[in-house]
Amino acid sequence: MSDLRGKTLFITGASRGIGLAIALRAARDGANVAIAAKSGVPNPKLPGTIHSAAAAVDAAGGQGLALQCDIREEDQVQAAVAATVERFGRIDILVNNASAIWLRGALDTPMKRFDLMQQVNARGTFLCSQACLPHLLDSANPHILTLAPPPNLDPKWWGPHTGYTLAKMGMSFVTLGLAAEFGSRGVAVNALWPRTVIATDALKMIPGTEPAKCRTPEIMADAAHAVLSRDSWRFSGNFLIDEAVLREKGVTDFDQYAVDPSQPLLPDLFLDEPELEEALRR
Repeated sequence: MSDLRGKTLFITGASRGIGLAIALRAARDGANVAIAAKSGVPNPKLPGTIHSAAAAVDAAGGQGLALQCDIREEDQVQAAVAATVERFGRIDILVNNASAIWLRGALDTPMKRFDLMQQVNARGTFLCSQACLPHLLDSANPHILTLAPPPNLDPKWWGPHTGYTLAKMGMSFVTLGLAAEFGSRGVAVNALWPRTVIATDALKMIPGTEPAKCRTPEIMADAAHAVLSRDSWRFSGNFLIDEAVLREKGVTDFDQYAVDPSQPLLPDLFLDEPELEEALRR
């Protein structure tokens, strides 16, 4: 496969940021994209809604479907999946992009925040996968792609923000388990993580992060497209880094993804240098 023409994607948290960038990259191929997110009305602090995202998908050459959906709520997820199948007749790809973040220590993490992260990140990934899998199993080239890091038990990533690390690694372990369960049935289950911090609205939750030292969401969109275009029977159970995926595709110009190419880039969380170097060598 070289593109996603005619494929139907169900993307969580796709009203803005990385999720929207992945949606627009697929739309340029002529894909159908279900935008599943909570943002049904404009937020003065955050740009974009499910409606503006669906309209952007249409404008880019695809077909968008706006679905207001809180992935913590099982009935809402089931309804959104059903609406996608009713509109497009199928689901070929699930992108688990929605995520909640709170980078504080244990004493500065309200239980409301802790619960939100576990419910959205690990539980939401599992719930959306569970809801989409019956349809994915009927697809010719089904994929689940979750935006999660390689599993990492190094205490340096746990001590500063145990709640967030637990939630994010939960997404990674769900990926690991689903890949083991469904890889033999032709469903590719992989995870993708950025080598550098990505310039999205989530940066507001990371103290001291400078957008000028980040890359744009388009690098994740191009890497996701490369993964989702592969043969699902031959490529599952991988924890991938965006830059490594694109280098394998022959990309050499990464300045195109930099917010400011003159600035040094900030490495993202959960990546240790030896493992990163090995990934980039592959």
